[in-house]
Amino acid sequence: MILMWASFALLTLIALLFVMLPFLKKERVKTITHNANAELISIYEQRLVELQNDLENQRIDAQNHSESVIELKRRLLNELSPEKSLNSRGNNRIFALTGGAFVIALTGIFYSMTGNQQQISAWHDAMDNLAEYGERAVMQKGEPLSENELQAFALALRTKLNQTGDDEIAWMLLGRVAMSLNEFDMAQQSFDKALQMNPANIQVLISYSQVLLLEGSEASMTRAAGMLSKVLQEEPQNLDAISLLALIAYERKDWVQAKAAFEVLLASMDKADTRYNMIAQRISEIEQQQAQNVDVTKSAAIKVTVNVSTELKNKQPENGILFVFAKALNGSPMPLAVVKLNEYQFPITVELSDANSMVAGLNLSSAEDIVITARISNDDSVMPSSGELEGHSTTLKRESTRQLQLQIDTLIP
Repeated sequence: MILMWASFALLTLIALLFVMLPFLKKERVKTITHNANAELISIYEQRLVELQNDLENQRIDAQNHSESVIELKRRLLNELSPEKSLNSRGNNRIFALTGGAFVIALTGIFYSMTGNQQQISAWHDAMDNLAEYGERAVMQKGEPLSENELQAFALALRTKLNQTGDDEIAWMLLGRVAMSLNEFDMAQQSFDKALQMNPANIQVLISYSQVLLLEGSEASMTRAAGMLSKVLQEEPQNLDAISLLALIAYERKDWVQAKAAFEVLLASMDKADTRYNMIAQRISEIEQQQAQNVDVTKSAAIKVTVNVSTELKNKQPENGILFVFAKALNGSPMPLAVVKLNEYQFPITVELSDANSMVAGLNLSSAEDIVITARISNDDSVMPSSGELEGHSTTLKRESTRQLQLQIDTLIP
């Protein structure tokens, strides 16, 4: 601060010198005697008389006379010029003072229009009110902080951290203030600093998880879930962590985990709590969603009764494994649903549904035309090999197929 004002004063002084110095510079004045001007005037008048005589005696004409008079006057003025210079020094001082005043006035106007005096004043106010802002934000004393006060609080915290070095509490507070201002990048950077100093700070882990949830990406939610799991290892009944995990599960449509977390929250609340009805409603929504999922799964299920032909009963592989699976007629060669049985007895009925899918996003409901196959395999692989037995259906419409009789009638060469 002192350096800034010193620089400002130095620049102003240089500007004053640049403007005033040329006016204050001493002029070189010739030394003249006491009666020098009187003598010059006397000589001038004598020469005028001589020129008049020459004109009357016709030694010069009128034009030469006029030119000579003008020349005499010019010489007289030149001879008298040192005295005029002496009189002009007073005027130079006035010009210098006027120029200096103009520079100072222009500097003041320019600084008032473009300077940072308001920001500097606001910064001083923020530093003076740092303790009060902390009490209102953390202890919730008095009125909540306005947006402008939050900005000032953040400025004061950054100044404190710059002046005193890293402080775990200050970084945590700065992160929370940044969250309130929707400055999520600043919040994450602040919480990272706090966790570097204390990786087990539960309040920071919870606040950081909130920021990650607001960001909303899958990677952020995964990271938030990891932080909250760490909190619950230390405090298994931490309701803030449980509620955030419930939200993560809900966003991911993990209805089982979401319902369990919300039920824990509901059990910990009094019915008079304003959040009680909201959480109860959320649980009801999850139950409805689970019921819909069950209905969809049932509607997509196909019961397949498998038997083996009389000709192949004695050719079954010893310790064979039964695979019953469905594939899409067109598209991925991966099975949509698979049932694997190590112990079985023909005839046997199995159910193929979305619950038997092998790859996320690739299930029985995702295809229209399907083919169902039953295979007695020599090993754990669903890929066919020599000596295995199989049978497969014709092309089926998945939506209209609910039951199927399937016979194993082919020996793979």
